[in-house]
Amino acid sequence: MALVMIVDDDPQMLRLLTDVVELDNHDVLLAQDGALALEYFEFHAPDLMITDILMPNKEGLELISEIREKFPGVKIIAYSGGGSANPESYLEFAKGMGADKVFTKPVPLASLRQEIQSLLGGQN
Repeated sequence: MALVMIVDDDPQMLRLLTDVVELDNHDVLLAQDGALALEYFEFHAPDLMITDILMPNKEGLELISEIREKFPGVKIIAYSGGGSANPESYLEFAKGMGADKVFTKPVPLASLRQEIQSLLGGQN
């Protein structure tokens, strides 16, 4: 069993992704923005972080960069709907900053679940 942090300012997305992660009996830690997620990293050691890109207080690209610097072993999945811009441009930046996998919204849940299993190497 792994600890998965989910970071998103949308409560519905947090609930949906929690349900997906819990299907494989992983523990879930929720953060509503990147600043809170970074605080949680000081007290918890997530194995994987799933983060939205566009959020208040500290957006996902900045969060990914800081997590990669401070916690290089954490696996990262990023996703974005792109807001007013093209989501692929944000996701390319996310990859460049160290995200292991990226998805556009709506996130394909079966593919996300498979990618979580792959990145965690079967930790159940």
